[in-house]
Amino acid sequence: MLGTITRHWEYICNHNKEKTKILGDKNVDPICEDSENKFDFSVMSYNILSQDLLEDNSHLYRHCRRPVLHWSFRFPNILKEIKHFDADVLCLQEVQEDHYGAEIRPSLESLGYHCEYKMRTGRKPDGCAICFKHSKFSLLSVNPVEFYRPDVPLLDRDNVGLVLLLQPKIPSAASPAICVANTHLLYNPRRGDIKLTQLAMLLAEISSVAHQKDGSFCPIVMCGDFNSVPGSPLYSFIKEGKLNYEGLPIGKVSGQEQSSRGQRILSIPIWPPNLGISQNCVYEVQQVPKVEKTDSDLTQTELDKTEALVTAEKVSSNLQHHFSLSSVYSHYFPDTGIPEVTTCHSRSAITVDYIFYSAEKEDVSGQPGAEVALVGGLKLLARLSLLTEQDLWTVNGLPNENNSSDHLPLLAKFRLEL
Repeated sequence: MLGTITRHWEYICNHNKEKTKILGDKNVDPICEDSENKFDFSVMSYNILSQDLLEDNSHLYRHCRRPVLHWSFRFPNILKEIKHFDADVLCLQEVQEDHYGAEIRPSLESLGYHCEYKMRTGRKPDGCAICFKHSKFSLLSVNPVEFYRPDVPLLDRDNVGLVLLLQPKIPSAASPAICVANTHLLYNPRRGDIKLTQLAMLLAEISSVAHQKDGSFCPIVMCGDFNSVPGSPLYSFIKEGKLNYEGLPIGKVSGQEQSSRGQRILSIPIWPPNLGISQNCVYEVQQVPKVEKTDSDLTQTELDKTEALVTAEKVSSNLQHHFSLSSVYSHYFPDTGIPEVTTCHSRSAITVDYIFYSAEKEDVSGQPGAEVALVGGLKLLARLSLLTEQDLWTVNGLPNENNSSDHLPLLAKFRLEL
């Protein structure tokens, strides 16, 4: 029997930018200052590996003992992990529909979760789920996102996203809602154009859901398998809020491929205007004037200005979004510089899974998009440590006897200051 891998909570204090590793009780938080007007919650993001996809890609799991690959072995392990970490919000990817209906949803409901699910389009067997504790949140809205668009030839893949608006249950104080998004972007390393467009569609939906009456955005947590590595153009776009993609080879977007020989360059713009999403990753208002002001009421100057704006945007190679998003993980071990990994099988061991969140204003000063108002940004309190590729091969990679997906679950604890 192989040994088990040990992961520990790393507690983080944003106010002094120190990080301390604490072993032992996962609920002990000896460093971060306490605050009465607060709402603390935890989030898990986990690609649980659809059984059908495992069997369709069996070459990736040649290193595994056959019995550990059976669903009847894997599901109890996955459920045990979910129970152990007891997160308030679960963002799950590769959730197979038949397993979701028969086992996953009933099991999670019995643990006090409310579950929402979006299956991939086409005849794909799996999708994304967001589950949250009844005791912590009430549900304000469910917003599925289909990345397949029959009217846009580029968007011929069946990936999806799911965006929920959750209201923290706090008896003593008013709290902003929290927007939680989950996705699994296209895998194909050579199709960075599709990945970026799928991401833009998710960001547009988040922008719509998180937008509040006063023009600000409520706090955002965006989880998923983004099929892109740290430092890649897609990753940098999420974190920096901008990307000039002029001259960027299509296969370099996600950073999964080293060579860009023979690859075509991203077209400008990447997606066509009929997608209805601007280069700022928000839904375009189809008609500029509202009912009270018709086309005939607009002056020629106003019409010219509108047309000029649209034309200028069409030729721009600059993408932007309005959120100041930080990554829960740093992606490299500070002492050694060795990369953290979130997925490991016969072909590769890399990071593709993330939890992004809208940080407090004090944490994002100077970043693009920081001027956008946030109602109570999130403070990262702790994260469950990741592992190196070498760590994972000491237990024969993933999946193994104790870890039943080819991905590791990511976990973070947040504080919303009220």
